[in-house]
Amino acid sequence: MAGKSALVTGGSRGIGLGIATRLAELGYSLTITARTKGALDAVEPTLRAAGAPRVETVAADLADRESADKIVAAHREHFESMDALILNAGVGTAGSIADYPMRRFDKTLDVNLRAPFTLLQSSMPLLRAAAEQNPDKGAKVIALASLAGVYSEAGLGIYGATKAAMLSLIDTLNSEESGNGVTGTSIAPGYVDTDMSDWTKDKIPADKMIQVADIVELATSILNLSSRAVVPRIVVTRAGAGLGA
Repeated sequence: MAGKSALVTGGSRGIGLGIATRLAELGYSLTITARTKGALDAVEPTLRAAGAPRVETVAADLADRESADKIVAAHREHFESMDALILNAGVGTAGSIADYPMRRFDKTLDVNLRAPFTLLQSSMPLLRAAAEQNPDKGAKVIALASLAGVYSEAGLGIYGATKAAMLSLIDTLNSEESGNGVTGTSIAPGYVDTDMSDWTKDKIPADKMIQVADIVELATSILNLSSRAVVPRIVVTRAGAGLGA
């Protein structure tokens, strides 16, 4: 059987890079994506040094509706299957429902929902192939959702709606594909200490936020499960905060 492989979107920084690095340490070959080639070139040696037998990079903007098929085609060109699909890339800007610009609305839906759906759909034959090759472990899909998709927060209506849709998508994936060995988990954290949370660090200091390492550990646990165990979602809140923060 060929070695394990994974596709990680948004793999050049933050949570995506953290999970990609752990996958490399576990011996996975990787396809990683980011918007710029420079960002990918910067982390490729690090992932190889961490243990990835092979690292393929694809510079792509997920707001481009052709990008998802391009990314999966690049993975398929080098790997016969896909043991893990990490749907990490996303965008989000704050704004009230009353004033939210439709251009930003469209981009948020394209990046946070349309692209993950298309990536998942295009990857399904590769995921099924991995599950068939390794029926004990199956193939895993891990989607980075958000606490905003579970509990509403003023100003995050559009972002939260796309993340709620992600939760639903993964639930449906399990209904349709877990019998084939392809299982999904959404991880829905509160504010994580990444640059995506910089806009609110004047109110919530970085040292009070969830750490990237925490999310990496949860993802690792999911990867270690057998194909017979399904964990549809994991909700992660900040210590000392209410459920919606």
